[in-house]
Amino acid sequence: MLWYKSWLETRWRFLIGLVVLICSALATVFTYPRVLELLPLVPAHVSGELGRKIMESAALAREYRGYVWSQWFSQNLPQTWILFAVLIGTGGSFTSSGAALFTLSLPASRNRMFGTRVIAGLIELFAMVFIPSLFISLFSPGIGQSYGIANALVHSACLFIGGSVFFSLATLLSTEFSDIWRPMLISLAAAAVLSFLERALQFGVFHVIHGESYFRRGSLPWIGLLGTAAVSIAFLYGAAMNIARRDF
Repeated sequence: MLWYKSWLETRWRFLIGLVVLICSALATVFTYPRVLELLPLVPAHVSGELGRKIMESAALAREYRGYVWSQWFSQNLPQTWILFAVLIGTGGSFTSSGAALFTLSLPASRNRMFGTRVIAGLIELFAMVFIPSLFISLFSPGIGQSYGIANALVHSACLFIGGSVFFSLATLLSTEFSDIWRPMLISLAAAAVLSFLERALQFGVFHVIHGESYFRRGSLPWIGLLGTAAVSIAFLYGAAMNIARRDF
């Protein structure tokens, strides 16, 4: 009953997100031949910060592994996935009084209901990051390229563990506010601010999410993974405490 109720609350957000990401993954793969055709048009020397980024992007795109990382695991996938992670984490049975009263009438503890909701959301997000990434590996031979399944799994794991911070933040904020808009907007604003700051600091949650150290050096960002996992757990613990002491 609780699992089915959690599924009903998030199914459309999950299904829409999964379809969007699968389509984006296929577009990433089948666009590569066109990218190769355009690479000779990139000038040899371009001045300025924008020019440096163009040159770096072109250099990465000359190798299929670099192209997939720069376009999929560093841009399209995390940007879209984090949006849907926030959407899935926002709201729930404890946001509106009517839904909360109905949920509390069920023969289950608050912790069990909350845990079921969180686990269901994480399972959906797990599917949303791994399934589209596997499509990259499965369909790459269609354009004469290959992308290892192991690489897809490692990068997906980095995104899932690191990006779950924003799901947990949205869940925590949903126990603080009675509407869905403030938790969603605050969580997305936090993601945008952190992304902006990391461009100058050169470290942070998005460096974990992108798996850059694994791409460039073959090493996993263990400290970042453990740190973001700890923050996610702390956010979820705070949300559980809010629900436990809340007077509905």
